[in-house]
Amino acid sequence: MTALLDVRDLQVSFTLRRAGAMPWQKPAVLHAVNGVSFSVKAGETLGIVGESGCGKSTLARAIIQLVPATGQAVWKGKTDLLALTPSQMQPLRSQIQMVFQDPLASLNPRMTVGRIIAEPLKTHHPHLPSAEVRARVQLMMDRVGLLPNQINRYPHEFSGGQCQRIGIARALICEPKLLICDEPVSALDVSIQAQVINLLSDLQRDLGLAMIFIAHDLSVVKHISDRVMVLYLGRMMEAASKDDLFAAPAHPYTQALLSSVPIPDPARARAKQAIPLLGDLPSPMAPPSGCVFRTRCPKATDICAAHRPEAKLGTHQTACHFA
Repeated sequence: MTALLDVRDLQVSFTLRRAGAMPWQKPAVLHAVNGVSFSVKAGETLGIVGESGCGKSTLARAIIQLVPATGQAVWKGKTDLLALTPSQMQPLRSQIQMVFQDPLASLNPRMTVGRIIAEPLKTHHPHLPSAEVRARVQLMMDRVGLLPNQINRYPHEFSGGQCQRIGIARALICEPKLLICDEPVSALDVSIQAQVINLLSDLQRDLGLAMIFIAHDLSVVKHISDRVMVLYLGRMMEAASKDDLFAAPAHPYTQALLSSVPIPDPARARAKQAIPLLGDLPSPMAPPSGCVFRTRCPKATDICAAHRPEAKLGTHQTACHFA
């Protein structure tokens, strides 16, 4: 089966000039994403996890050209998204939509809910009659759990969970094929998180969506994902099916992340062996040589500093010399 989205060697770098630097001094380069490859098939969910600053959100934004990137992001086996001009990319934006982390900040405070949800329709389907636009908006509001009488209210009148439902409705109104969720529940209460996650799962099943789901919470990723990719300092450390990765993590970084997940059973929690992460996250402007995780890895040896491990092709990919 051809992948819906096939990303190869994606790289994102930012040029930074330090305060007080002289004009002849070279600016520093921050490598936010460094050679990440993955694919997403129709109807499946790829979960992306990692510490803050590992490049998860930058990776998501690069796919849809919100930040400049190099490499390839091939859509439906035909079109390289990263090679398109803004005008060429515009028709494809209705097929790839995004849900952002901060639900209230992603909505225009001067627009009503009805206008916010209808905005993509007016952009991509400007010739639709107003009556049909309103009917589609009301149908989408019903699907995400919003009431009809809320159509003329403004974002500040809603809770965080309701604002995220508005954002999801706006993203799905044009019936996209791929939904990129950039930590969509991290700003919500735990009980509301569960509601939004279940809503996304139901919508994915009903609409046949593919999803890229970015999160810090591994239990959330386990619940909603089919496959999981672990990032560290802009590089892919491990990628596997959800069951394989949670049952038998092969990379030391993945093992440390999973050991930090709380267990509600006190007896199991006491029996679990914690794997601490040593030291601090290195600066992406000066990443370690070889394996970028070696400065915090309990298994690191000289070969880790000398050679960068490459993830081998297969269903369970691990970028580690000792996996």
